[in-house]
Amino acid sequence: MIRVLKASALPTALVFALAACTGTPASPETPPPMTDPQPPAAAQCNVEPARALVGKQGTAENVEQARRLSGATVARVIKPGMMVTMEFREDRLNVDLDEAGVIRNVRCG
Repeated sequence: MIRVLKASALPTALVFALAACTGTPASPETPPPMTDPQPPAAAQCNVEPARALVGKQGTAENVEQARRLSGATVARVIKPGMMVTMEFREDRLNVDLDEAGVIRNVRCG
């Protein structure tokens, strides 16, 4: 069955058809991502001052002192045979212990 539009319905149909062709109203501009203009400076590890603790017991106090002396953000204690990740972090101090728990080496990364 075919429907025939009445003559009065044609202008209304044209108005809707033309309205569909117009662009969408401008949406508000998407704001840029929230970023700091300058990212905070990452702490750099300087291993030289922390070398003073090599040969001392790897106690929590000595490890923390080595971290503070180096300027590192974090310290990681590594025991013999311990598996560790290999990513480099310039803000980390690695403290290598021997079997007796004595600090044998300190290094950044």
